[in-house]
Amino acid sequence: MNRSLAWNRSEDWHFYQLLDWPLAARTPWCLLAVTVMLAAATYVVYRTGGTAYAYPYLILIPVLFSAAWFGLAGGLFSALLAGALMAAMPLDVERGVSQPVFNWVLRVGLYLVIGGVAGWLFQSLRRAFREREQIVRTDPRSALPNQVALEQDLQRWLIDSYARREPLSLLIVRVSDATDILEAMGADASDELISRLGQRLKHLVEPLGNVYRFSISEIAIPLKDCGDVRLSTLVRSIIEAGEENLQVKGVPVRVQLALGASTTGGSSPPAEPDHYRHGLDHYRQCLDALLSEARIALFAALERRISYCRYEPALKQKTRDNIHLIARVRQGLDRNEFELHYQPKVRVRDGALGGCECLIRWRDGAREMIPPDLFMPKVENTTLIAPVTEFVSQQGCEFLRQFRRPTSINFSSRNLVDDRLLNFIERLVSRCDIDPALVEIEVTESALIQNLEAARRAIEKLRGYGFKVTIDDFGTGFASFDYLRRLPITGIKIDRAFVVGIDTDERARKLLGCMIDMGHALELTVTAEGVETKAQFRVLQTLGCDLAQGFLFAKAMPASTFMAWSAAYRPPEP
Repeated sequence: MNRSLAWNRSEDWHFYQLLDWPLAARTPWCLLAVTVMLAAATYVVYRTGGTAYAYPYLILIPVLFSAAWFGLAGGLFSALLAGALMAAMPLDVERGVSQPVFNWVLRVGLYLVIGGVAGWLFQSLRRAFREREQIVRTDPRSALPNQVALEQDLQRWLIDSYARREPLSLLIVRVSDATDILEAMGADASDELISRLGQRLKHLVEPLGNVYRFSISEIAIPLKDCGDVRLSTLVRSIIEAGEENLQVKGVPVRVQLALGASTTGGSSPPAEPDHYRHGLDHYRQCLDALLSEARIALFAALERRISYCRYEPALKQKTRDNIHLIARVRQGLDRNEFELHYQPKVRVRDGALGGCECLIRWRDGAREMIPPDLFMPKVENTTLIAPVTEFVSQQGCEFLRQFRRPTSINFSSRNLVDDRLLNFIERLVSRCDIDPALVEIEVTESALIQNLEAARRAIEKLRGYGFKVTIDDFGTGFASFDYLRRLPITGIKIDRAFVVGIDTDERARKLLGCMIDMGHALELTVTAEGVETKAQFRVLQTLGCDLAQGFLFAKAMPASTFMAWSAAYRPPEP
């Protein structure tokens, strides 16, 4: 740190700390100020001739200040002291006339009344302000300090940490399964969960920091002077605390926690003061950066499906790249840079062409092909998935008018809860005069995990339109197959991970056979993807699989190429 920067930070700290000193720190200065004002007022009264003139009432100024600073006790004490000083003052200094006893007793009484009333009023106002501030700073549903309190305290701690050259860390803790608890037990249970978890975490982090409710399912924990080793130990303790049962509505609950962390002085150094106004604006920038970086780290942990992630500059760059990519996708839709490729599906029993799957491709402005796995996962997490799926549906239906065989279109979790999109594709199929039974909607297992009940309603609606619905990447998303019984699906597509090695590994072959038999027992069409060798294809024939898809037959091709390929296609030889 350069010397000028350190000096500027020190100046900022001294100036702004003076505005909010604690009582113990400001008491000596306030006492000194009252003493000086009392002395000054006494001197003015004496120099202006004594108590016979109007100037004695100047002594009420320090009485009022004392009442404001120290409340009722301060007002009464300073009023008594002021009365004593005026009692010793002659009525007329020049003639040496002393005050009558009645005169100074009356004055002392008046000062006491004014000092007492003023002290009581200031004390009541201060108490009311503290109560109002407490209400403003407290989340009413969990009784934890809220986001207002977090930002106020963080700004004060930031000023202090930079002055002391000590790190300040911020942890954001998210209850990953809070939605499940909310749906199962109600909003009150969710609030009780956050409250109890907050109290448990408070015992872990004291005296390094405090616990704040940051959002419905998130808790923020600022930590003062917490080094890397201590932070790592604390993070492990917090994760373990989530694994321990919490009593919510009399029910023991265990929660899954995800944590993101950011630290000042390391990955988020304060900006040069020359770039901002000195003082609070400068620290506000630092506070915003700390909060933003902790959230970026939290989202990275959720994306990677890990419990904890600490902020690194590369994470912010990745976030910027994602934002830029999403903007380019939107532009690409407007510029017609997207196209559909089609990969065939083959009937296993006789090798005949059984249909195809629509797969989106993107040629950017430089006419370079961008693989879908680089942009679709990002698009699926935004509202942009709706226009992208509309594009795929339109192009797929146009293709179906020529192909007239079953064609698959992929849906994301957002698509399933978008009634407008479901109605759109139904009208589109009707307008294109296509048999709805030729349209197959593929939904990944991971999309079902997020909201099984909403998925069930959407699939029922699609089946009501006459579409077929297949579970894609079957076997990779759910720990239970109970949803196969509950959802009105027509098929499953077994993930390529279960196809690899079936020609050489007996266990892999038996596992795949069980999945095929289970699908057939439920009267589902079973498709195996990732078929690359004739040996794998022969095993699928032996196991009785319905459809196969993979590079053994063809890669995904543009529409014109696919139509030429399908016209020339001949089933593979045994």
